[in-house]
Amino acid sequence: MIKLDDILQSLSKSRTAPTIAPNQPGLYAIYGSADVWQELGLGDPPDDRPLYVGKAEKSLLGRDVKQHFGTGATGSSTVRRSFAALLKAQHNFTGIPRNPKKPGHFSNYGLPLDQCEKLTQWMRERLLLGTWAPHEEVNLDDWETQVLQAWKPPINLSKVKTPWSKRLKELRKVMADEARGYVGTGQ
Repeated sequence: MIKLDDILQSLSKSRTAPTIAPNQPGLYAIYGSADVWQELGLGDPPDDRPLYVGKAEKSLLGRDVKQHFGTGATGSSTVRRSFAALLKAQHNFTGIPRNPKKPGHFSNYGLPLDQCEKLTQWMRERLLLGTWAPHEEVNLDDWETQVLQAWKPPINLSKVKTPWSKRLKELRKVMADEARGYVGTGQ
């Protein structure tokens, strides 16, 4: 029988480089040091909680390593968009439409390629990835919700409200507005 404490422990203890993940479904947690929390403007970590928790219905390897930690995927990754918004001022990141040739869905903004590469490098150098891959078929959505409620990670914006939620939404809106303006200027 699966227990929430076992999942939390697995996500905490399995921290590795963000380029390593199992090629199977599961939950993942993205961690940063106290310095990373400061750099992101989140203050001191209140405890050892992760910055973000999510689920991969098909493959942790595909979802985490290739999408969240891969260059060019900012418009398809809420994690990358959140990190870009939090790091905007320090790195001069600019929101652009995810697909500049067919602009729309500006809340799913992307970054210019050079900035996207810079974000990827920042993430790979500073973040760790914890994973939990169940040995049986489970409802990952239910377990993700329970983990989110237990930890309340600052970068998650759905299924949980944190002291950081309002500020993160505001910062992401700035990036989305930039993406919208990108089209308006004909660039």
